[in-house]
Amino acid sequence: MKRLNITEETKKDLLSSLLKRSPANYAMYSETVEKIIANVRENGDKALFDYTKEFDKADINSGNIRVTKEEMDAAVSSVDSGLIGVLERAAENIRYYHSLQKRNSWFDTKDGIMLGQKITPIEKAGVYVPGGKAAYPSSLLMNVIPAQVAGVKRIIISTPCDAEGKVYEPTLAAARVLGIDEIYKCGGAQAIAAMAFGTGSVPKVDKITGPGNIYVALAKKAVFGFVSIDSIAGPSEILVLADDTADPGYVAADLLSQAEHDE
Repeated sequence: MKRLNITEETKKDLLSSLLKRSPANYAMYSETVEKIIANVRENGDKALFDYTKEFDKADINSGNIRVTKEEMDAAVSSVDSGLIGVLERAAENIRYYHSLQKRNSWFDTKDGIMLGQKITPIEKAGVYVPGGKAAYPSSLLMNVIPAQVAGVKRIIISTPCDAEGKVYEPTLAAARVLGIDEIYKCGGAQAIAAMAFGTGSVPKVDKITGPGNIYVALAKKAVFGFVSIDSIAGPSEILVLADDTADPGYVAADLLSQAEHDE
């Protein structure tokens, strides 16, 4: 967090200081991401499992990459019932909001000419759900529910696992709340490549959504065109202007709204 104390001296260049950005240097990440994508595209499962071992320290193979019903049941039973209630309430609110966005096909005839627009949901959607420090079940809700409202027939989730091959329990609980059971234990750029091109274990999808770290963001950028994506999400940030009349509680709440994303 950068703190600026406003004085007569700092006030002179305050605006230029706030708006100044250093150009993002993606070269060191892009080369790695491109190699990962090329490897997964060419070697499928082997590359995917090798990267999962390298980055997540997990021994994943075609027999255990997909989360089982037993794993889902165990995760849900370990999560506090209060959290399940929160997830259900959140899902209800999110579903209501996106139901208002739903577009419908329409047809009309004018002067003997048929006009119209046909809205057709895509066949398969892939949702990336971050793990580790940024394991947010809310990301799953906010990406899966719009696809369900749109009528997408098959929705898959990819999310990192820990060294023991376990997925963050609240993430699985959120998936259970939405009735999603096709979840693959893979993360990072390799997961994006797997969903973009398909491997022996992970199916190719038509669209990939969901946030992630710099490797995930650049991987989504790299596979755009082979598949559709939602957006390339960048770091989030917030600016709080406060003086001695500000309520400290409000200031703290505003800071926390973004501080959760990174230490």
